[in-house]
Amino acid sequence: MPAKNPPEKMMFQLTLRRRGISDQGVLRAMEEVPREAFVQDADRADAYRDSALGIACGQTISQPFVVAYMTEQLHLRKQHRVLEIGTGSGYQAAILSRLAGNVLTIERFRKLADSARQRLEALGYYNVEVMLGDGFDVPAGAGQFDRIIVTAAMQQIPDNLLSRLETGGILIAPVGPHHGVQTLVRVTRKEGGFERKELVDVRFVPALPGIAREL
Repeated sequence: MPAKNPPEKMMFQLTLRRRGISDQGVLRAMEEVPREAFVQDADRADAYRDSALGIACGQTISQPFVVAYMTEQLHLRKQHRVLEIGTGSGYQAAILSRLAGNVLTIERFRKLADSARQRLEALGYYNVEVMLGDGFDVPAGAGQFDRIIVTAAMQQIPDNLLSRLETGGILIAPVGPHHGVQTLVRVTRKEGGFERKELVDVRFVPALPGIAREL
């Protein structure tokens, strides 16, 4: 028998619903994935607070509402193949794994990629592949994707990333200055080109090219 949800987790779900998250699959995934396993030990008591939290390498785990909102905007189905740029702790990838067929997530920090891979495997999220790499230069062999999600701020969405979308595919990314407010942009690939829609304002850490040098 699963343990009863603690009060903070019940409030977490209630907050998501109050803020407009209505997709039952997304809400179920947010309930099932143990967010406390993806934050630093010192922050475990605050894991279900609706705020971003710091992780290693100067990066963050996004606030729950933003994770749920971006996921909902992807309109995921079980047959979808998803690319995530910016693995971080692996939390967003874990949520995606509950709703999609396969997830490839790319991280430029080796420390984060290695720890996320171990964490996801330990939790049994076997349909996620974690790759150390450059999100601005996805390997050609990675193929095409039904959905792409970028979890770091891009000043503009590179054409070579848009080209990885299947027709009918959706990309969502925070677009704007690296240090300031960005806008979540949803791009849908149509037969004749790309349809772009601006959604809500957000704040993300910068997306940077290359594999990070780590001491």
